[in-house]
Amino acid sequence: MTEQKPVTETTAKAVPALPDAQTVTDVKHYTDRLFSFRCTRPASLRFRSGEFVMIGLMGDPHPETGKQKPLLRAYSIASPAWDEEMEFYSIKVPDGPLTSKLQHIKVGDEIILRPKPVGTLVHDALLPGKRLWFFATGTGFAPFASLLREPQTYEDYDEVIITHTCREVGELTYGRDLIESLKEDELLNELIGEGFWKKIKYYPTTTREESPKMGRITDLMKSGEAFADLGVAPLNPETDRAMICGNLAFNLELKEMFEDYGLEEGANSKPAHYVVEKAFLD
Repeated sequence: MTEQKPVTETTAKAVPALPDAQTVTDVKHYTDRLFSFRCTRPASLRFRSGEFVMIGLMGDPHPETGKQKPLLRAYSIASPAWDEEMEFYSIKVPDGPLTSKLQHIKVGDEIILRPKPVGTLVHDALLPGKRLWFFATGTGFAPFASLLREPQTYEDYDEVIITHTCREVGELTYGRDLIESLKEDELLNELIGEGFWKKIKYYPTTTREESPKMGRITDLMKSGEAFADLGVAPLNPETDRAMICGNLAFNLELKEMFEDYGLEEGANSKPAHYVVEKAFLD
């Protein structure tokens, strides 16, 4: 006769861990609409700077069955490929199925991270060039936060121009702070070369709140004002390469402008002059 062990609450009902769980290590809120967070990185995860993964949380229990399903969305990885942790930049949507929950995460919480990175905003999808443009709206800055800290960006190009269009000044904080931090980043200055950040030209604009530069980047390019401010010629397929990550209307307008400049859209399988991240909609 075998010994009967007393049934305890612990042995009777173990709490299941999240599938593909990673632990939150840092959270920063920038405005009532924007925040960033960092989490642990799966040991086996390999990705190219600029790619995205599916992340999320468990949804609310079903009212009848009590079962929960994961709520997952595509998020660009804001950290570079060499970083030991993962960084993400997110919008807060009050009634959003995922972000209404995600915006409340704290250090020590767990999130779901599916370790299958994909995406078009990678160096492999572009032909060699002299100048690289990053065009972002809102949280579309995230993949460029990764690429701005990627050594290959500065090995491949003589100049890097990043435009960031937001509605309000506070929404530019994440990008501005990141670019400023590059100057003091001892690791990157040693890895890439002292003063590598001098290759960057940062061009932030706002559309609602007053700032030093007002207007949509597409309008500023059409008028020629953006190129005059930056001291560069309009995009040319011989020298310029570009990446776009913004809302749908922004993406389509820029694509049309690029075609007029003579640039062709590229892909991992067929590198060309510019690429667009279709998974992101700000």
